[in-house]
Formats: sequence, C-alpha cells, structure tokens
Amino acid sequence: MPKLNIRIYGDDVLRRKTHYIKKFDDRLAKLVDDMFETMYESGGIGLAAPQVGLSKKLIVVDTQDEGEKIALANPKIVWKSQNCLIMKEGCLSIPGVEGEVVRPDRIKVKGNDPKTGEEIVLEASDLFARVIMHEMDHLNGVLFIDRLDDSERAAIEGQLQEFAAA
Repeated sequence: MPKLNIRIYGDDVLRRKTHYIKKFDDRLAKLVDDMFETMYESGGIGLAAPQVGLSKKLIVVDTQDEGEKIALANPKIVWKSQNCLIMKEGCLSIPGVEGEVVRPDRIKVKGNDPKTGEEIVLEASDLFARVIMHEMDHLNGVLFIDRLDDSERAAIEGQLQEFAAA
C-alpha cells in the first residue's frame, strides 16, 4: 500500500497553484522519501506534492534510466527547445486515462535540492524532460488532460465523467 494517499481527479488540491518552499529541513527530506516510496509502490515515474494533497512546489521523478532520478523543490524551466515531441501520457491521479501530449524534447530546469536547499541546474531530454514538465504542470494546477487537443479530450471525456460521479 502506498505510503501517502494519491489524490484522484476531481480533488480540488489538483487544481490549486502551489507555494514556494522556504524551509529545507528533515521534515521536507522525509516527505521526499515518502513521495518516492509512494510513486514506486504506485507504479509511477513521477509525482508532485499536490498529488499527495500538499500545495507545495515539490516534485520527484525517476524514469528508471541511469542519471534520471531527481527531487526538486521550486523548479522552474529556464530554457526549452523549439523541437517538440508527441508522446502518450498518463497520470497516477487519473488512473486508466491516457492521451497524446505535445511537449518540448529538451529543457533546462533550475530548482533547489529539497534536502539541502542548494540550487540545482539540470538539462533533461526525451522522457526525463517530459516527466519533469508533467510534474511541474501539477504545481500550477494543470493536468495532462488540459494539454490534449480537442479530439483527444473528447475521446476521454466519458472516463473523466466517471471520476466526477465517483
């Protein structure tokens, strides 16, 4: 069973903007560990704080490829490529729903190490970049379904309404 409770589509916390993290302490470090554990136990490769009910600018990502595991507080994209890729995305907060999303294929991100507060700058490409952007969207109340074109959105509308009815 996941360590933290993952919030599901329809929960208001998923649509709220998040707050900057100013205090880097053992509590935040524990939260990061718990988020990684929850993500792994849920079969995900990324998780954002709003997905566990917290309006904080905090994400964890692990694509399972070497060098593609990161926890970031207060992440900000400082550069993105003009070249974009279309890939299928899903979300732990919208289980069973997928759609094709267009995103830049490379980014440069700046943020803080949640355990030390030190600044981190990293470049990411392909799946790693996509997962970081997907999780960062959560920090602004944006879900991947908001990035679908009209036909993709129409195709999943019935599934989304099932969440609302639950």
